[in-house]
Amino acid sequence: MKTLAGFSDDDFKRTIRSAIRLLIIATAVAAPLIWWKSSWQSAALLVVGAVISGSGLWEWLRLMSAVMVRMDAGGEAKPMGMILVGFFLRLGLTIVLLYVSLKHLNGSVYALAFGLALGVFCLSVEGIRLMKAWTV
Repeated sequence: MKTLAGFSDDDFKRTIRSAIRLLIIATAVAAPLIWWKSSWQSAALLVVGAVISGSGLWEWLRLMSAVMVRMDAGGEAKPMGMILVGFFLRLGLTIVLLYVSLKHLNGSVYALAFGLALGVFCLSVEGIRLMKAWTV
């Protein structure tokens, strides 16, 4: 049985990357279904939500990797300034993307919310998989 003390940076990175991969697969399956059931605008809003969610997971991976490198004694730390600038730039672009997509795409807001929630769902699935692997 693995203990939490053995949880490494690579395990964290693998979990986030798996969640992003699952998000891409779920979006590729859900977008055509929503397009078929509702409209292409709703499918586009789903994709916008999934892109925002996936970029959030990616930024979290970058930010936490930089923090972990700084905490490890043997790692060479990257400057945090550029990572933080990228983080806040992504937040600003997210706001612009949400505003523009809601203003110009007359699709379902629920599809957008579903796309945003897909990231949380995929990260939860990968977290449960990780817990099962560590408790067996």
